Amino acid sequence: MPNENLRAAQSARKDEFYTQWVEIEKEVSAYLDFDPDVFKDKTILLPCDDPEWSNFTKFFAQNFERFGIKKLISTSYAVFAKPIDDGYEPTTFEIENPKFDKKKTKSNGKIFTLERDITGDGRIDISDLEWKYLEGDGDFKSSEITDIRDEADIIITNPPFSLFRDFLAWILEGGKDFSIIGNMNAVTYKEVFPLIQSNQVWYGPSISSGDREFGVPDSYPLNAAGFRVDDQGNKFIKVKGVRWFTNIEHGRRYEPLSLMTMKDNLKFNKQIQKCDESYKQYSNYAAIEVPYTNGIPSDHEGVMGVPISFLDKYCPEQFDILGITDRGNEWGLKTKDFKTDEVSNAGDLNRRAAIKIDDAYKATYARLLIKSKEVI
Repeated sequence: MPNENLRAAQSARKDEFYTQWVEIEKEVSAYLDFDPDVFKDKTILLPCDDPEWSNFTKFFAQNFERFGIKKLISTSYAVFAKPIDDGYEPTTFEIENPKFDKKKTKSNGKIFTLERDITGDGRIDISDLEWKYLEGDGDFKSSEITDIRDEADIIITNPPFSLFRDFLAWILEGGKDFSIIGNMNAVTYKEVFPLIQSNQVWYGPSISSGDREFGVPDSYPLNAAGFRVDDQGNKFIKVKGVRWFTNIEHGRRYEPLSLMTMKDNLKFNKQIQKCDESYKQYSNYAAIEVPYTNGIPSDHEGVMGVPISFLDKYCPEQFDILGITDRGNEWGLKTKDFKTDEVSNAGDLNRRAAIKIDDAYKATYARLLIKSKEVI
C-alpha cells in the first residue's frame, strides 16, 4: 500500500530522512559476514544532509580501524540550495572552529574526511574527523562532488527518495560499489528494473518487511500516522516499503526458496486458498498469477507473475526474471489481445496484468514475471 508520509515528503521535497544507527549496523554486518574484508583498504564516500548529525558518518568513523578503511569522506548539501527552509542554525562545533564562515555555512556544503590520527591518542576514530567548506553547494551532480565520487570505492547513504533514480544513475556512471536506501517501488522504474533483471543491482539483506523509523528535521510536519517525538524533542516517522539497494554481495542472495508443488499449495497454503486469483491465467500475458511469494509452485514450468516483494527472497540461481508488468514489452513476452484472443509479441504490454473473473477483468498489482530454472 502507498505510504502517506513518503508521498507527502516527495511532494514537498521533504524527504531527507535520517537513518538510524541500528539499521546501518544490521546491513553492514551482513556484508561483513559474507566478506570480512569488504571495506578493507577502501575509500568510502557518504554523501549526506549533514555529516555532523549523520549516523552514517558516526558509524563508519567509529569503526574505521575495525573495518580496515583506507579513507572516509562525508559531504553535505548547502542550506540555501535546498527547496525548503529548515530554520538552520550552525552547531557549536562549527561556530567555535577557526574555519567558521558565517556566509559559507549556508551557501556552501561541507566535506569531512578521516584517514589519520590527528588527536595523537594512537587510534583513528570520530575524534579525528577533519572538515572544510566545499567550493560549491555540495550537489552530488556537481563536478566537485563527482570528482570525489571518482576517488571513492564504495558509496553508502540514504539519498532523498525523490532523487533516487538520478542518484543511482550517478553512482553507476562512476562504476562504484554501493548500498543505498530507497522505496521498494523503485523496482518498477524503467531506469531501475533492467538493473535488477540483469543482476547488476539487488536488495540488501537486512530489511524485508515492516515499517522503518527515520529521523526528520525539526521543521518536518508530523501530520500523518506513524510518528513520534522522543524525550529530547527529536522527531521520527515510520515509512513503509523501504529497502536497501546494493551491488555488494551478501550470503542470503544465494539461499534458494523452499517451495511446494501447486497441488500442495492449494491443499495447505491458507493464503493461496483464500485468494480467488491464485494460479489464474492472465488474460493479457502468457503467465499465471502467484499472489504470494510463499505460494510459488515448484512444479510450474511456465512464466509466473509474482509480487515485487519476491525480490526479498530472490535467488538468481533458482529463478530467471523475464519482465515486469509495469513496463513495455521489451522482453519478448507474449501478450493476448482482449478482443481477438490472438497471441502476439507486437506492441506495448498493458500497464498491469489482468485476470478475467465472472466476465470482468481485474488488474493485479505490479508483478515481476519469473520462471524457475529447474522445475522439480
